[in-house]
Amino acid sequence: MRKIITCESANKGHPDKTCDLIADAILDSAIRQDKNSHMAVEVAIKDDLVVIFGEATTKAQLDYCHTAKAVLAEVGYTKPLRFMMQISNQSADIAKAVKRDELCAGDQGIVYGYATNETPERLPLPFVIATKLMRKYEEFRRGVPGFFSDAKSQVSIEYENDKPIGIATVLISASHAANLKNEEIYAHITEAVISPVLAEYADLIGENTQLLVNPSGRFVNWGSYADSGLTGRKTAVDSYGGVARHGGGAFSSKSPQKMDRSGAYFARYAARNVIENDMADRCEISVSYGIGMAAPIAISIETFGTEKVQVEKIQQYVEENFNFRPANIIKELDLLRPIYKETAAFGHFGRAEFPWEQRKEIKEVK
Repeated sequence: MRKIITCESANKGHPDKTCDLIADAILDSAIRQDKNSHMAVEVAIKDDLVVIFGEATTKAQLDYCHTAKAVLAEVGYTKPLRFMMQISNQSADIAKAVKRDELCAGDQGIVYGYATNETPERLPLPFVIATKLMRKYEEFRRGVPGFFSDAKSQVSIEYENDKPIGIATVLISASHAANLKNEEIYAHITEAVISPVLAEYADLIGENTQLLVNPSGRFVNWGSYADSGLTGRKTAVDSYGGVARHGGGAFSSKSPQKMDRSGAYFARYAARNVIENDMADRCEISVSYGIGMAAPIAISIETFGTEKVQVEKIQQYVEENFNFRPANIIKELDLLRPIYKETAAFGHFGRAEFPWEQRKEIKEVK
């Protein structure tokens, strides 16, 4: 059976991603000073207005505006900006639920982890290519005048019997100076961004592969002056490109005591290790938590019919080798470190620098 799967990615200058970067830069700043900071400080942006709001329980002395300005300068904002802030402490009721004899989940919720043997990154191929295109574009635009950081990519891959057989479409939309013509933009991006990335996948390029660059035409207004931005609105871009499920809770802005983030990281860690140990071609793990509870309510495994051992053995492997209690997740993945701004662009998964992407020494399942 043939089908097409499409995934997208977004660069740092997309206003939603810019908000994620600011939120996670604030989180890193808090953790550098107080590793036990409980943070959920979010960001919204429109035109020259930046709104920073949420909950922060920390001993850290934070300069929210300074941190935000540094990120905005990195992204390419040059005009003066206005700031509004509304920050309060974490709810006392939630704090009591979390801080018991053992660290507990601060809310109910479901998280998902997914992995596939389709790529070395253990991620879906169209998502891997879309993300690589944005990394390459960010590198390119920093060295070429007239290209700005607001950009998106989209890649469609044709599959037959769940195996990729060809690249159907590659699309990039990139912001640019008004003096650049469409022909120049197409030439620059196809030569400096698309061609180097697709060279790795030459066997999937055919005569019907379509390359699209700025199909809407002009993209001169960019960032918050073209669109609004808000933390946590790019959950598919942050996770699996829409191929696998997502629990709905955003990652950026949240300190690791929040299971939306650390639980999803640990579920990915477990799913990736199922693949690394050749138990299945694809694996999705869902974990549900209850507020004030340390142990998860349920852990479910889906292998989509690709399992190479009995699913019951995979379930046993996960339960015996992966402790999903919040305190263990934070300890095992060493999450009380300022690593979060680096996650906020180019995806939270498939990157070897992060601990949830490592291979785990396991107990043998009998």
